[in-house]
Amino acid sequence: MIDEPFDISRDPGRPDFVVDGAPGAMLIIISGPSGVGKDTIIDALRRRERETGRDGDRHYVITCTTRAPRNGEIDGVDYHFLTREEFLRIHSQRGFLEANEVHGNWYGSPRDQVREALVAGRDVILKIDVQGAQVVKEQVTEALLIFVVPPTLEELFERLRARATETAEELETRQRDAAVEIARQNDYDHVVTNETGQVELTAERIDEIIAEEHQRDPERRVRV
Repeated sequence: MIDEPFDISRDPGRPDFVVDGAPGAMLIIISGPSGVGKDTIIDALRRRERETGRDGDRHYVITCTTRAPRNGEIDGVDYHFLTREEFLRIHSQRGFLEANEVHGNWYGSPRDQVREALVAGRDVILKIDVQGAQVVKEQVTEALLIFVVPPTLEELFERLRARATETAEELETRQRDAAVEIARQNDYDHVVTNETGQVELTAERIDEIIAEEHQRDPERRVRV
């Protein structure tokens, strides 16, 4: 049992070794404030891959979390849902590329998933919050950071209210955090606006960015 508060973002130290990905394989971080539509964008990217015969070319990291599943979410598909004890065990073994507390819950990006896919020559798509994106960039300087923004803050707040998955207090916290996170968009390599009802165009633009980066540096090697 965990009897006292624990700062999950506290760095347990780097792993004992690093792994070089295959030439050209990229780590792409997709980040943005809560409610901006990251999950919907990921779904659109995967749909585009299936429709163009590229299914399986990329690996989408399944994040570990201690939060409870939402309606319709499947363990091992949407997230790996863990107890705090299980999460701490992996964290202490340096098994997360990054870990953080977001709105009272812990989230971590499994290092082994990223390594295995990069070594196999596959691009890795990592969907994480703004805090986690900066931690990964500090460790993996070759990572490509894409920040997704809403058309306006008011539209973002409306999406959060329509989602109806948070209490009034949680909603207020997410709205406050979103304003702070959007102010950090200049820390990213690319910024993409997810216009309301235009998720396919957002996914198309992200695909274009990834293709452009491959063309710009086809021999890029990511060390994780």
